[in-house]
Amino acid sequence: MKFIAAACLAGSLLLAGCAGTTDSSSSGTSAQSTASPGGTGSKASGSAAPVYPGGPLTPITSSEAHSQSVVTLAPPADMWDRIRRGFKMPNLESDLVRDREQWYASRPDYIQRMTERSNKYMFHIVEELERRNMPTELALLPYIESAFNPQAISSARAAGMWQFMPATGTDFDLKQNIFRDDRRDVVASTRAALDYLQKLYRMFGDWQLALAAYNWGEGSVSRAIAKNQRLGLPTTYSDLSMPAETRLYVPKLQAVKNIVANPQAFNTELPLIANHPYFQTVTLTRDLDVELAAKLADVRLEDFRALNPAAHKPVLLAAGTQQILLPWDNAAVFQRNFDAYSQGQYASWTAWVVPNTMTVADAAQRSGMSEADLRALNSIPPRMLIKAGSTLIVPRGARVKEDVTAVVADSGHLSFQPEIVNRRTTVKAGRNDSVASIARRYKLAPANVAEWNDVKPNHAFKRGYSVVVYLPVRAAPAARVGSGAAPARGRTSASTKGGSAVKATTTRGGNVAKSSSKQQVVREKRGGTPAKKKR
Repeated sequence: MKFIAAACLAGSLLLAGCAGTTDSSSSGTSAQSTASPGGTGSKASGSAAPVYPGGPLTPITSSEAHSQSVVTLAPPADMWDRIRRGFKMPNLESDLVRDREQWYASRPDYIQRMTERSNKYMFHIVEELERRNMPTELALLPYIESAFNPQAISSARAAGMWQFMPATGTDFDLKQNIFRDDRRDVVASTRAALDYLQKLYRMFGDWQLALAAYNWGEGSVSRAIAKNQRLGLPTTYSDLSMPAETRLYVPKLQAVKNIVANPQAFNTELPLIANHPYFQTVTLTRDLDVELAAKLADVRLEDFRALNPAAHKPVLLAAGTQQILLPWDNAAVFQRNFDAYSQGQYASWTAWVVPNTMTVADAAQRSGMSEADLRALNSIPPRMLIKAGSTLIVPRGARVKEDVTAVVADSGHLSFQPEIVNRRTTVKAGRNDSVASIARRYKLAPANVAEWNDVKPNHAFKRGYSVVVYLPVRAAPAARVGSGAAPARGRTSASTKGGSAVKATTTRGGNVAKSSSKQQVVREKRGGTPAKKKR
């Protein structure tokens, strides 16, 4: 029996020696990590490849017992630890990196604010990066783009946490209309940003060049590479000629990466971000006021908006906003309160499609709002008519039972045309001038010219007679909300085509005349300039 036990022990030692023995050439080859076909980087540290022994079996020694890589079974302590484990991009070493490190390290309050703000979004971003096998350094990119502010908008009209331009957002299926702007949506914009970054990496095969293209544009980076190739120069990020903003772009990210990798070295304390989802999605089945949604979820209004920043208006349309984000523990609270809600309508606002072109005053009267409130709620600039087919947010009456349709929620737009302001003007009649000739010259309706001068439509004026007409003196170009076009400022004066024999003098007095079939004449207050629309 003792002999059998001794034999078993000897066999165990031989097998252990087999597991601990490795050939240097074979282990070096097997330890190299390779990216999966759909991946974009090497494996994260901690995922060591298996080691297979080669050569004759020998007993394992105590020194060899600790020489092999061991995959840790401990989960990341927090999100910072998880991000560090997924670093895959080559480090950039330059004076610009050192400069940006000092810039961030000397502003601990700024780092504290933006890292605390990122607490709501970091888990979701890292999850998406890991699912795509992308470097987790990219989770730090919104610190550079927007300081993790989903409501941020640049002077160039880039918007959201990932700072998408309107056209690029459209290219990546980010909906932009009067109800919502998905460039600000947490989930949609993250999906689009990672799609774009993967596309750029496939184009350039280098993460630093991909990031340069994200900031500068893929065409600009391609041209810079082609220029260096023609000159026989290297084509790395550091070798290309680029604008100062792009030159600093990757050093900024590298500086933030270095601080996250070793905050103690920069005398920085990173706030705890738990390795746990911050939010979960809830399906929206009815149109719902934003304030009521926050109340039903038992969260502050500002916290609700931070998770749902794409919503423009005070109402969420179920047909266009099919899901909302709520803090993890509040999703169940919302659903329970939503199902039990019995205090009236879920939405006090609805969408109204304007049937014909009208003034803001007329639209306000028909919708039961004051003109000032209608302008403020729908961002209507001064001196504009609302064009037929435009969509306005208006109060929802108690009799309205249906929610806004998917067609309106998806394609609703707000278009304007210039409101023509006319002023009383007198012109001297020439030889053989009549109501018809004056009307033809100034492109007016003969009936209006006759009415303004209290004469018959076939009346002929004496030479030198002061004929009263109302001519447009101010107009602004038409605008469409959601198109990115802002109304121009300035004045345009009425022309006197073909009227060389007629001298026109303009006065500021007089009433505005009735509209004609060819030209709409409306009342308008004097003074002021068109306001610039916010997108």
